[in-house]
Amino acid sequence: MSQQQTNLERSILVTSALPYANGPIHLGHLVEYIQTDIWARFQRLRGNTCYYVCADDAHGTPIMLRARQDDITPEELIAAVQKEHEADFADFHIGFDNYYTTHSEENRHFASNIYLKLREDGHIRTETIKQAYDPEAEMFLPDRFIKGTCPKCGTEDQYGDNCEVCGATYDPTELKNPVSVVSGATPIEKDSEQYFFKLSDFSEMLQQWLKAGHVQSEVANKLEEWFEEGLQDWDISRNAPYWGFEIPDAPGKYFYVWLDAPIGYMASFKNFCDKHGIDFDDYWAADSDNELYHFIGKDIARFHTLFWPAVLEGSGYRKPTAVFCHGFLTVNGQKMSKSRGTFIKARTYLDNLNPEYLRYYYTAKLSSGVDDIDLNLDDFMQRVNSDLVGKVVNIASRCAGFISKKFGGQLSAELPEPGLYNEMVAAGDIIAEHYENREYNKAVREIMAQADRANVYIDENKPWVLIKEEGRGDDVQRICTQGLNMFRLLMTWLKPILPATAEKSEAFLNTEFSWASISEPLLSHGINKFKPLLTRIEKEQIEAMTHDSIEQTTVNDDAAEETLSGPLADDPIADEINFDDFARVDLRIAKIVKAKHVEGADKLLQLTLDLGDGSNDKTRRNVFAGIKSAYKPEDLEGKLTVMVANLAPRKMRFGISEGMVLAAGPGGKDLFILNPDDGAIPGMKVK
Repeated sequence: MSQQQTNLERSILVTSALPYANGPIHLGHLVEYIQTDIWARFQRLRGNTCYYVCADDAHGTPIMLRARQDDITPEELIAAVQKEHEADFADFHIGFDNYYTTHSEENRHFASNIYLKLREDGHIRTETIKQAYDPEAEMFLPDRFIKGTCPKCGTEDQYGDNCEVCGATYDPTELKNPVSVVSGATPIEKDSEQYFFKLSDFSEMLQQWLKAGHVQSEVANKLEEWFEEGLQDWDISRNAPYWGFEIPDAPGKYFYVWLDAPIGYMASFKNFCDKHGIDFDDYWAADSDNELYHFIGKDIARFHTLFWPAVLEGSGYRKPTAVFCHGFLTVNGQKMSKSRGTFIKARTYLDNLNPEYLRYYYTAKLSSGVDDIDLNLDDFMQRVNSDLVGKVVNIASRCAGFISKKFGGQLSAELPEPGLYNEMVAAGDIIAEHYENREYNKAVREIMAQADRANVYIDENKPWVLIKEEGRGDDVQRICTQGLNMFRLLMTWLKPILPATAEKSEAFLNTEFSWASISEPLLSHGINKFKPLLTRIEKEQIEAMTHDSIEQTTVNDDAAEETLSGPLADDPIADEINFDDFARVDLRIAKIVKAKHVEGADKLLQLTLDLGDGSNDKTRRNVFAGIKSAYKPEDLEGKLTVMVANLAPRKMRFGISEGMVLAAGPGGKDLFILNPDDGAIPGMKVK
């Protein structure tokens, strides 16, 4: 960080919500990190000091149980997941200044000190309550680890805190026929002393803070319901066994994950400060004048706009300047779905497409509100091809060749239309305002309107025609200089969205883009040879991505369906079919005559199935099955299985799949192909 940067007017700290450390990043998560990264990059581009920190949320019962299931320690699990998260974020150009973990000594220090300060000032109380207890696993059960029949509508297999069918909320003790998801045992009630944060002590402060514009109006209005009902004290403790930090002076009691998770913002920044010689208190002291912003999903608004400000107030730290909430992601108008291939992990996307295409598309959709955004894959392809390739990059490609080949890579000494250039520069003020206010969709619309102006100018002046006319070379040089300077404007404005493409453009134009410098055009300036910056999205790339996502559906991956605040509902049941539809499915006994690994696939085996007696190649089918985690190829050969024989062939990255093997199980090593009785005959129908 240069001295010049440290003396600027605005000093800003930005955070995103912490991804949970038991599963991969998916495209729904990236809505948040992309928009935060763009805002932070914009602030730096404007000359402000802006730090962006985050961390993995590494505590809680789900992580403890996932580690136990995988037969590894929680430390091993969170270390492996953090490595994957950081790789995904880096490849999506998310420019964290520091990425850390809540399982750190800094976080333990802040959590303990904040708790002790709250206790000292009378904001902590204890109460003995009845809680669900698994007598076989010998542990108290969080609400999400109890399932049973909804007491309101009678729907089975519902979680212990709310029904996903009728929407009712209730206490786990109200569930009918409850079972522990840990052991399957029937929970019993057991007395337990717990520690509560007295949120009601901060009711007046919170109401004033919310009305002062620190959150969006729609969020503030929604939170009014909590005050109408009266703020309830918040249970911040959990019983052993629990993966987290033990509460000071309370053996066997641990901080609830939601207590130390937001403190992870402070811990990550402290880790960064210690490495770079920055004063932590300049940003977190109660009297700090610097700016602090949290970007979060709307599902965790109450934690960040009620509990968190109250905890900070009660422990002597500053409250956020603002908390920015956003909506969720749908794909093709529906919730992300594994079976439809629209539950897309970050790495699956990266294996098929340029990350900046998604950054741009999200930006074109995002506003300052909390509405959900939709990733329509057809629109995604068309918009990227039209806007980025057809409009922006096209300007450079149309002008660069003339400058390089005819004028030795030298721009002209003047612009033919400086008025047009100055008008476009002036548009940067409204674009900056849209960025600042997180009205990204409006910023993109304005940038593309200016791109249209630039393309109209080039179309009207036709340098490719003038270059053929004798004595018009100087005109061509000036026209192309005008075009490349307009391209420079566009790429400066797009730099927060397309950092990698902007970097390539800077190398091409032999200059660094900054908001402060765009008022002066590049004149009598040498540029480098133009290299293609972006290529069109092809339909096959989209199809490959969705096929790769479908490929992963055969292996259960509950961890992938974690949001920043907890598990999503299971993939919804497909539309109802009638008996005639079902009768069309032709289930047949097949013999696995050959099985082998698929090169380049993590989960697939290639099976050769025979529906006859083995004497006729016409009865053989090639099928790709996602059962590699459960079976060795040599163990399958000779076995009988059940397959869907009349499924239309599907082209996959590895070849044609001509059917589907039926398998069931919780996933991983516990995935079982359906084996018919030994008396079954290949080709026999299953009824």
